[in-house]
Amino acid sequence: MHCPFCKNNESKVIDSRISEDGLSIKRRRKCTKCGKRYSTLETTSLMVIKRSGKREEFNKDKLYGGVRKAFQGRPIEKEDLHELAAKVEDDIRSKGVSQIDSYDIGLTLLKYLEEIDDVAYLRFASVYNNYERLADFEKEIKKLRAARTKKTNRKRSNTSEK
Repeated sequence: MHCPFCKNNESKVIDSRISEDGLSIKRRRKCTKCGKRYSTLETTSLMVIKRSGKREEFNKDKLYGGVRKAFQGRPIEKEDLHELAAKVEDDIRSKGVSQIDSYDIGLTLLKYLEEIDDVAYLRFASVYNNYERLADFEKEIKKLRAARTKKTNRKRSNTSEK
C-alpha cells in the first residue's frame, strides 16, 4: 500500500478492525517516511466462473436481482429478499475459496428457495436448469412434493417420540 501523501510504500499498521458484516478489515496506518496517518479497507475478492468459462467479480446486486425475479409477485418483504441474498453470499464466502462456479451459487440459492417458497423455487429452477418442456416442471414438482412429504414424516416421528 502506498502512502496517499508521499507515495512511500512502507507503512506501520496502528489499528485493525473487522467490519460489522465481517467481510472486510479497516486498518489505520502510519507512513514510515512522512509520518502521516491514513486508513485502508481490505476485502477478499471472489471470482465467479460463468458457464461460458468467463470469469467476473462476484456481484451482490446480480444475486439480489435473481432473488427478486424469483419472488416477483410473491408475498415477501424487500428486507427479506436482501436477507436471503446476504445468506447466500455468506454461504458462498464461508467456503473460503477465491473462485466459485456460477452453478454452485445457483445451487445454494435453490436450497434456500426450496425452504421458503415453492413458486419462487420453480421459477428460479426453470431458468437455472433451462427447462424446455412441461415434463421438466412436472419432474421438479414431484421432487418438491417428495421433499415436503419427507419433512412432514420426520416432524411427525419427532413429535410422536416425545
